[in-house]
Amino acid sequence: MTRQLVGHGLSVDADTPRAVREACRQALEPLQGNRVTLAAVFATPSHWIDSDDLARLICAELNADHVIGSMSEAVIARGRELEQGPGVAVLAAHLPGAIVTTRHLRVARSGDGFEIVGAKPPSRTGQARTPAIVMSDPFSMDAERLIRELGDDGYVTVGGLCSGGRVPGAHRLLVDERVVTGGAVIATIDGIRTRTLVSHGCAPIGPEMVITDATREVVHSLAGRPAFDRLQEVIAALGPEERALAAGGLLAGLVINENRPEYGRGDYLMRAVLGADRESRNVSIGERARVGQTLRFHVRDAASAADDLRQALEACHEDGLAMSGGLLFNCNGRGQQLFGGPDHDAALAQRILGPIPVAGMFCNGEIGPVGQGNFLHGFTATMLLFEEGTSR
Repeated sequence: MTRQLVGHGLSVDADTPRAVREACRQALEPLQGNRVTLAAVFATPSHWIDSDDLARLICAELNADHVIGSMSEAVIARGRELEQGPGVAVLAAHLPGAIVTTRHLRVARSGDGFEIVGAKPPSRTGQARTPAIVMSDPFSMDAERLIRELGDDGYVTVGGLCSGGRVPGAHRLLVDERVVTGGAVIATIDGIRTRTLVSHGCAPIGPEMVITDATREVVHSLAGRPAFDRLQEVIAALGPEERALAAGGLLAGLVINENRPEYGRGDYLMRAVLGADRESRNVSIGERARVGQTLRFHVRDAASAADDLRQALEACHEDGLAMSGGLLFNCNGRGQQLFGGPDHDAALAQRILGPIPVAGMFCNGEIGPVGQGNFLHGFTATMLLFEEGTSR
């Protein structure tokens, strides 16, 4: 059986034709002339000025069965996170046995509301969960609704929201030979085995507490007492370093799967604490809260972010399987501003997984699974990895 072959390329050339040729040719070299089943392309905003020309160049160089791509303010490939200046990053994969389908979905008005329109992937309910790579415009697509619907249809989603465009209509997405200015592009991959991971950039503070009263996104009480009072107790018990981290922003970790004796990394859905009202004694969070759900407060922390990603990557080796390559979607709040140095997540992935091809982008929100659900995240790193030499 022909083995999977994956390559990645990165160019920092400001000239778009030269950058595309360089990145594509680097990505194609390991494929040894085998046809590209799926390519993912990420480019910084300056390369999308003549987006039709960019698409034409990419298609001519790769001659791939399927291509998806996105604008991003920073791109990732070859162990680097290019956070400044122009860049084009490419992942090219020869995946024998894979069945890849690409789509463009958008939002349209329907009656008094809106609906997602386009040729949605067929339902896979009751079958093995199929991975779907999703790249979405943050202004014109309800990404949370889209990935929730994909989850209901049996898909596990990984991806991110475009970045680099400051106003509606500025972002660009690529699907096969077409450039689109809104909605979302999707590539579903069936017939091969993949791994997904979601790594949060935060550390827990205080105890786990059950939500005992809540209305939508407002938590009224935790463990039988006002949520504001519980939060005050948690903050008061912190040391100086943790208190400084808390001042930079708090997160509420919500347990998704309660059927565990204890909770660790991968069990929480992280959402921002949006407000704490002294008068009402309530705490507002960025997610609908459910009575009976377990909540634990967290703070953003570089050391915990590094350790969490390391553990998630090491878990990919638990059964001894090798990875042939993958895609990395990083929050634009990570990188140098979080870790204080360049290339942290990309370099860590290659150090733990081996020098496999990994390409990706920095996002306005990252998409990845927690438990059996698909979610839109912040301050995370999410990955889709191809398992070497395996098929379903």
